[in-house]
Amino acid sequence: MELGAIFLLLLVLAIIVLFVSKPFSENWRIQARSSHELSSLLAERERALNALQELDFDYGLGKVPQDEYSVQRANLLRNGADVLRRLDEIQGVETMQAEEPDKQTFAKSHTSFLSDEDLEELIAKRRGNRRQKTAGFCPKCGKPILRSDQFCPTCGQRVSSE
Repeated sequence: MELGAIFLLLLVLAIIVLFVSKPFSENWRIQARSSHELSSLLAERERALNALQELDFDYGLGKVPQDEYSVQRANLLRNGADVLRRLDEIQGVETMQAEEPDKQTFAKSHTSFLSDEDLEELIAKRRGNRRQKTAGFCPKCGKPILRSDQFCPTCGQRVSSE
């Protein structure tokens, strides 16, 4: 009798474990399916963008006639819009399923931004770098030089300031 009770207890425990774990396994399958669908839609979006760019490039070169170009472009735009719409639907479902971040995490992530002074300094450096375009090539070694260079950075040849 004791052996029968132990088997019955093990059977009840196994049923309870299966009952409790079922929602977790279903959630995992749903996430895996949506992840696969998301990656395939992202690849489809990239293909549509590449096809649209190639069509525009070919039209610019004169390889595609005007009437064919407009029809193909309209089809590509329609297909791309459908892909984007499906992506929005999937990502909207994922964001609804995701938990909202707590206030401390939100505050930490938004305090890491640069101050206005730091941004202005970075912009000024970037503009300064853009002004230093190449002034040509070194007469001795042929490497590119900047307008601000007095000597070639590669071989050390003195560069005229003209």
